[in-house]
Amino acid sequence: MPALLPTQYYGTIIWLGVVEDRDAALPSARRDRMELRFSGPEGEAHGGLTRPSCSRVTAQYPRGTEIRNTRQLSIVSAEDLARIARNMGVEGLDPHLIGASMVIEGIPDFTHIPPASRLQGEGGATLVVDMENRPCHLPAKPIDAEGPGRGRAFKQAAQGLRGITAWVEREGVLAIGERIRLHVPDQPAWPHLDAARRGA
Repeated sequence: MPALLPTQYYGTIIWLGVVEDRDAALPSARRDRMELRFSGPEGEAHGGLTRPSCSRVTAQYPRGTEIRNTRQLSIVSAEDLARIARNMGVEGLDPHLIGASMVIEGIPDFTHIPPASRLQGEGGATLVVDMENRPCHLPAKPIDAEGPGRGRAFKQAAQGLRGITAWVEREGVLAIGERIRLHVPDQPAWPHLDAARRGA
């Protein structure tokens, strides 16, 4: 019996990009298509089968520990990106300034789709959703470079809207204009989740 259910929720890819050198700069360079390998998008500095652990998992590992790379891509929805811009008081926010890998349009409340969901392209290329991508201070500098004084507003404005991180489950190619389908785990929410978060 299938453990993942195809849904009737589809998104359309409207932007693709790769961060070419994460040490040099956070912004991503726009692409019309994206070659996906098991190690991530070709040319993506955040790619690789493993990565050094970061601040998001300090409760599990000392910073810099080599762990499986489940953060090969950073995906945000057009709808959430527009809400971030409104929260910042700006007309729009270019996805390359926040190092986005992909912008999709059409899946509601995209940032909160279930972990372990799949996003599958029309040609079969498939991404696994890791979890919500927490906003950080790193986009402040590139945002300020285009609109001085605006960058510091990003982290607060993006709370609950920053999209998700993902990794490649099936290789293939994704392109701008392609539809991508959401598949969700056929599993109820764990009833003890609220108690676990409270530390009970």
